[in-house]
This record gives sequence, structure tokens and C-alpha cells, in this order.
Amino acid sequence: MKLNSSQVDQTVNQFPAQAIPDNHPLIPQLNQLFGDHTFFLDNAGLLIVEPAEVVADGRQSGKVVKLASWNDPSRTSLAAHEPEETDVVIVLVAA
Repeated sequence: MKLNSSQVDQTVNQFPAQAIPDNHPLIPQLNQLFGDHTFFLDNAGLLIVEPAEVVADGRQSGKVVKLASWNDPSRTSLAAHEPEETDVVIVLVAA
């Protein structure tokens, strides 16, 4: 799921992760591997937000999915794996 700038802000305000900017040199490679998404990094690894159910008040929500985990304690290398859904749900408000 590709998020707009408002949705990126909403995500990082609800979940302790850092968005990888769209102009980062790794984005084309990440898009080739995983599709067109907004990518995030946190202490666990590389993450995306996938569409989830509409919450009770009618707003869209997104489920955080981990695509890769850190290989080392210094977090310098990632290892891709099958997507793993997390328990984190982000409430997204249309911009």
C-alpha cells in the first residue's frame, strides 16, 4: 500500500517506525522485490502497511506487515522472509 504524506505521518505517530523516503536510492530495489509500497524501518526490520478493515467510525485501517528482519545486532543487514502480519493496526484518515 502506497501511503500519502499525511498517512505516513499518521503511521509514525501510532507506531515507532521510521519511513524510508520515496527518493531514497533503495526504493527502486525494494519496489522490485516487494511491490509499490511505503516502506518503514523499526527495531524488528523492514515493514509495510497493508489495507485492513474499516474501523467502527468508518475510517480505513492498515495492518503492519514485516517483510525482512535484521541479521545482526547493529542493524546493518536485513534478511527478507515471507511476509509476517503483526498485531499492529494503524488508523488512517484520508487527507
